[in-house]
Amino acid sequence: MGGKQLGFSDYELTTAKKQTKREKFLSEMEAVVPWLALIDLIEPHYPKASKKGGRPPYPLATMLRVHLLQQWYSLSDPAMEEALIEVPTMRRFAGIELISDRIPDETTILTFRHLLEKHDLGEQIIQTVKTHLSARGMTMRQGTIVDATLIAAPSSTKNKDGKRDPEMHQTKKGNQWYFGMKVHIGVDKDSGLIHSVVTTAANVHDLTPAAELLHGDEEVVYGDAGYQGITKRPEMAGHSPVFRVAMRPGKRRALPDTPEGRLEDLIEAAKAHVRAKVEHPFRVIKQQFGFEKTRLRGLAKNRCKINVMAALTNLFLARGHLLAAA
Repeated sequence: MGGKQLGFSDYELTTAKKQTKREKFLSEMEAVVPWLALIDLIEPHYPKASKKGGRPPYPLATMLRVHLLQQWYSLSDPAMEEALIEVPTMRRFAGIELISDRIPDETTILTFRHLLEKHDLGEQIIQTVKTHLSARGMTMRQGTIVDATLIAAPSSTKNKDGKRDPEMHQTKKGNQWYFGMKVHIGVDKDSGLIHSVVTTAANVHDLTPAAELLHGDEEVVYGDAGYQGITKRPEMAGHSPVFRVAMRPGKRRALPDTPEGRLEDLIEAAKAHVRAKVEHPFRVIKQQFGFEKTRLRGLAKNRCKINVMAALTNLFLARGHLLAAA
């Protein structure tokens, strides 16, 4: 790549004795992200410096770091540009010196995201991270938990088209209507790491993409009551795991107060205890990284984004193991 060596963890605090939460987080991410593997993945698609002269492209390592900062802190393209100007910690992480370096503007940040979307690099990024984790002993084993969560989309028509996003739809959950998309994930039952991601409009039933969430080596699959009937789906014909799907809430509440009824309730409680692990990645994506509402229009752009976020979520959840092994 040339240029100066990027490195955030080597920076020594000169103005504060106490490390901030942001500095601690970015130091950990510096150590656990497989930078070289990701750069090797993206580099064949990244623009090269022109032999005719002109302004050279920003270093790929810098743009990758800026893109990851954008996901971790849920920043729009203009907000990311401003953060690089205003927040020294982020600049240092990106390897940018304010005096000597150009700071990527919002158009450059947008162009890098479009490059990832164009070449389907989001899906390749999560595969690269899975390979990285597997090489460090965090393999996807015999059990999968499937689940889905809703991500809201702007319902306003105050845009240049005067319409809501045509690829997003509304659905009813409980007594409330939601407009947006749905993220379906398959999570390893032991490690709690995401191994499969599918994005759909919000009105697509959880069962529809369920087969795509299985890696094929499962011996057991867990799901909530929304996955009732999964074994009857024709696309499940090639899968032979044991399905442990939750009982419908009304049926569980109606269980008799008998030894048999109490045993069934205990079994349901045990299933729920395992399924709870799938909530950890969703919490990271929505609460830690702030992805509760789409900023991008269309499923393709959001599919790329959610795959990158799933990869970053796995690294965040696995950071203790990775840092201990470093």
